[in-house]
Formats: sequence, structure tokens, C-alpha cells
Amino acid sequence: MSIEQMNMANPKSGTQLKPTNQRWLVAAILFLAVFFSYLDRVNVSVLVVDPAFLTAMGISGAVAKGMLMTSFLIAYGVGNVILSPLGDIFGPRKAMAACIGIWIISMVIGGLAPTYAIITISRVLLGLGEAMHFPMQSKFVKQWFPPQERGKANAVWQTGMAVAPAIAMPFFTWIIHFSGWRMSFFVLAALSLIPLMMVWWYTADYPRQSKRANQLEKDYIEAGQAREADAAEKNTGEEKQGIVAAFKSFADNRNFWLLTFFYMMHVSIYFGTLTWLPSYLKEARGFSWAAMGILSSLPFVLAVGTKILSGYLADKLPRRSLILIFEMVGVGVGVFFAAYVADNNIAAAFMVLGVGAVGLGGPAAWTVMQSVVPSKGVASAAGLMNGLSNGVSALAPVAIGGLIAFTGTYAGGLSYIIGCSVVGCIMAIILYLKKI
Repeated sequence: MSIEQMNMANPKSGTQLKPTNQRWLVAAILFLAVFFSYLDRVNVSVLVVDPAFLTAMGISGAVAKGMLMTSFLIAYGVGNVILSPLGDIFGPRKAMAACIGIWIISMVIGGLAPTYAIITISRVLLGLGEAMHFPMQSKFVKQWFPPQERGKANAVWQTGMAVAPAIAMPFFTWIIHFSGWRMSFFVLAALSLIPLMMVWWYTADYPRQSKRANQLEKDYIEAGQAREADAAEKNTGEEKQGIVAAFKSFADNRNFWLLTFFYMMHVSIYFGTLTWLPSYLKEARGFSWAAMGILSSLPFVLAVGTKILSGYLADKLPRRSLILIFEMVGVGVGVFFAAYVADNNIAAAFMVLGVGAVGLGGPAAWTVMQSVVPSKGVASAAGLMNGLSNGVSALAPVAIGGLIAFTGTYAGGLSYIIGCSVVGCIMAIILYLKKI
């Protein structure tokens, strides 16, 4: 039922002639939460090419650099699996507010860290703090949006993953150059107060709990949700959902597990390139510090467009897995030529295109997950998918660093990304054949 039909079907609505758009404010807040969380993650990618930071922390060698991202991802992956069911028990609002508070503390510790061990601990704490984040994003979308709008809603918050690195690379390059690496952590701690206040004051677990959404908007959301395959649950959000029931709702779903294997490759590609892109541009291709900051941001500028396109197509295509295939083909081709083309400028252009293609996968993948998992299990399923994927992706930064050290070339390290794209493409093709 469209919004116009909802207006005609609600003569009792009185002076409320139009539905409110509180759900899109929720989506905007989810964007802010992702944006600031990814600023926290990207910071270390710039720090590992800052001589002052490397000297202060006693870091030498590619493996030690990669371990800073890997330590975060291990904690993040474990925390997703263990902590995400709390969102199904206590609701996404409280869970997301708690995780933002924890990552603020981790930023303060990072800014004060005197040794490599302490900076690693801050990364682990950041991983645990952000562990519930993605599952709560998905829980909010599942409960606040009808199925026909979830692709666009997922694109809104997923765009934060692209906008943050696009801004962060030149921003942190500037702030570290003029104020030092410690100040970058303190700035992040202060900025993270913004999503914390927005989540706490302007969201609710369910539309019916919101004082900002009028009855027409609530009816519109529920009418769309009622057409889903799991509509028989008739869950209004007032009853608590058990952890066992949540896991049983998707544990035997083969499509969910195929999607999870795909997402493992997607996240490995993302964090592998996010960690090593600045180093690749500066050390392998010889770009200046200023040029490195600008070029590092371009793939994520492109990813803003690919994420928006993915969200639009996810609401239109009957087989969303086709978008996932395009992502993996684009990544594989782009990174392959970036690794082996001799001209530095052409290689950088291919890297921009390859990494930019990653943006196609996120909105489509999360929309697929929300369509195949019942509402009561979304947070748990999202946590398991995201946790396992980030656990596997934790190998990417250190594995790429190891391959660079072993082969003596960045092309050797980038072969890991190319391999992930091949495996991910196979998973996406299987989903396509299953008409997902």
C-alpha cells in the first residue's frame, strides 16, 4: 500500500493528512553513527604512514602495522557474535548507545597510549565497542522500514562507510601534520558524542514507541511489513525475544549462510584495502604525502555513488545477488590492473575503480539478509554474519602485510584481495542461481 492509499484509508486521522517521515530521520541518525565509527577505524590507516607515530610506538615492518587493524577486527568479530543478541533482548537503541560510549573511551586511551601494547589494547576495546553497531543498524532498518524501502534505507547508512574514509584520509593527513597523531584520537572522542546524543534522544526501538512518528506513518510501515513471509509473527515489539528462538529462526537457512560466506570476502576486501591503500600509494607508487591523502579518498567518494546505486537496485531487482556479482567482478579487475600496470597514475585510477566497486555489495547484502531472516532474529543474524565476516577479515591486513614482506612487492599483497574477489563472486553466482 502506498502512502497516498494510506491517506485515503485513514479517515480518522483528523488533521494529520500526511504520514510523518520519522523513519528517514532514523536512517539519517544511522548514517551519522556509521560515519563517526568509520572515522575511528580509518585513523590508524593514516597513522601507519606517520613517522612520528611509528617512532613513538616502536613500530617497524609491515606485519606490525597490519596487526593494528587485525587486533581490532578479531575483537570486533568475536564481539559481534557474543554481544549482538543483546540487541534482540534490550533493543537496538540502548545497545547502540552503549557501544558508542565504549568506543569513545577507546579513543581517549588511544590518545594517551605510551606504548604499542596500549595502542593495541585501545584497538581491541574499539572492536568490542563497535561490535554491536552493525547488527543494531540492521535491527533498526528491519523494524522501521517496510520491505520496499529497505534497499534505500540500507544505502543511507552504508553510505557513511564511504563518506567517512573519503573525508578522513585528507582530514587526518592534515590534523596529524599540524597537531600530531595524539590529537587525532581526542578529536574523534569529542566528535563521537554527536551520534551518542542523536541515538539516545531521537530514536526508538519500534515505530509504535516513537512520539515523533504519527499514526499514518506507523500504519504505512506495518502494512508493508505485514506482506513479508514472516508476517505471521505479528510481533508488535512489546514482548521480549529469547536468544534461542532468535537463532533458531535462521540457523538452518542455507541462503543466510551463503550470504555470510560472500560477506566474509566483501569485508576482507574492504578492510584489506582500507588498511593498505595509503601505504600502497605512497610506498609502492611514490605519491607525495598530500597526493596520497587525496588519492586515498577518491575510491570512497566513488563508493558513495555505488552504494546509492546498490540501494536503488536492491529495491528494484528481483535477484539482488546480481549486484553482488558486479561488485566482485569490479573489485577483481580493478585491483588486478592496479597491481600490475606500470604507470603510477593509471594504476591509481584502476585502484580507485576497484575499491569503489566495493560499495555495490553492502546495501544489497544487508537487504538480502533482512529479507531472509525473521524480525526476531535480525540482530542475532546480523551479528553472526558480521562477526564471522570480520573474524575472517582480520586475516586480511596482516596477510597482505606478510605477502608484501615475503614477495617484496605490493602486487604480491594485492593478490590476496584478488583471491577474495574470486571466492566472493562464486558465492554470489550460487545465490543468483537460487533466485535470491
